[in-house]
Amino acid sequence: MSHNNKTILIADDHEDLLFMLSDTLKKDYRIVCARNGVEGLALLEEHPVTLVISDVMMPEMNGFEFCEKIKSNYEFSHIPVILLTAKHTLQSKIEGLGVGADVYVEKPFSMDFLVAQIKSLLMNRDRLKSYFIKSPTAQITSMASNDIDKSFLETLEHHIYENMANTDLDVPLLAKRMNMSRTSLYRKINSLSDLSPAEIINLTRLKKAIEILSTRNMRLNEVIDAVGYNSVTQLGRNFQKHFGMTPSEYIKKTYKSP
Repeated sequence: MSHNNKTILIADDHEDLLFMLSDTLKKDYRIVCARNGVEGLALLEEHPVTLVISDVMMPEMNGFEFCEKIKSNYEFSHIPVILLTAKHTLQSKIEGLGVGADVYVEKPFSMDFLVAQIKSLLMNRDRLKSYFIKSPTAQITSMASNDIDKSFLETLEHHIYENMANTDLDVPLLAKRMNMSRTSLYRKINSLSDLSPAEIINLTRLKKAIEILSTRNMRLNEVIDAVGYNSVTQLGRNFQKHFGMTPSEYIKKTYKSP
């Protein structure tokens, strides 16, 4: 199966290994290459990278430092990192996990094993996204794979909730509240969820509407005011488009009497 919409960044200063990895993986992924962590960070600014494979021993900035920079950066922390190393010591493994590496692969390694690790990481991330998108009750933080992403998503949800009743809530306003550029906000949200900022606002509104309706304590016209829709029709149409049923059908299905 092709994953050509996904980009893998490979960082390694050994030309032979760099060529072997890129030649094998380019059949299924877009590939960008760096010779060290400094080049790698520059490429992360330019490309929507889905996963990083990095050697540990590199000049200027080694793989541990590169991984730590990725995992401590709000814009890149969601990106899975696979570290490759010839070091077989326990301390080296601990250091790799300590900087946030998702997978630690010892050299020499089987290419089939590396490919399987890549597919597993990406599949798990896709499952988190799918669960959030398809489930009316799934929390936005269910997409987080680390504490930094959880913090980002909690802050994002907070600002959407805080401005939810405002029918003029849009991407520029949300970007301002998040203290991010529109481009950075789009890239981060899209990487975490496969949604645009406008779509995540709409989906959060739909989920909040369901949460309110499930309590049966508010009228529908009160609900649409609370979540920032202009009409009951707009809410119903958006909900059915996303979840394949109307809000009332969902409530009956989910909260039907035993």
